[in-house]
Amino acid sequence: MARRPKPPLRPSRYGDRYSMQDDRQSSDKSSGGLFSSATLAILGAALVIGIGLGALFGSSVNFSDETVATRVAIDESVANPELCAQYGAGAIAVDLRAFVTLNPFKVFISQPLMQPGCVLRSNNWSVLEQRDLVTSQDVRQCKQRMNTFGFIGDLEQANGTPVVECVYENDGARNLFLKSGAARRGDNSF
Repeated sequence: MARRPKPPLRPSRYGDRYSMQDDRQSSDKSSGGLFSSATLAILGAALVIGIGLGALFGSSVNFSDETVATRVAIDESVANPELCAQYGAGAIAVDLRAFVTLNPFKVFISQPLMQPGCVLRSNNWSVLEQRDLVTSQDVRQCKQRMNTFGFIGDLEQANGTPVVECVYENDGARNLFLKSGAARRGDNSF
């Protein structure tokens, strides 16, 4: 089977009679593929700027008193933020009542009252004992149930009368806000 012969060389478009070139080779070299490097640079810059602006406008946080958007906002709203950060973690205390009727079976929930609170690590209960907010019997009972203490109100002021309660830690495997790996391992900081 015979090959087709190449077309004859002809003068370049610019009239240079000494430079003869093949049109197929010149068209491949001059087009540079689909995009030139300048076009790719402009598209790349537009992509980076677009992602940056999207992240800036998409993650705008409303810092009004009506929203609690971060853990920092919760930690700073506690009555004793330094003490709470050192010995425990800031929390949102939710007070509500549930009423259950049996005939007919219905559940009624009161309007929740949400206020800043703090949950102490179990090895820092002495902070409450030093201020005479819990007795040794309270500590013993709370420890037997593998619980810890949480409080609302100011621990520093004598007339603040904080409310201190033994609180039960929820089973992490049933908390759907945690990632599945952390929930299975039971990871927690307390």
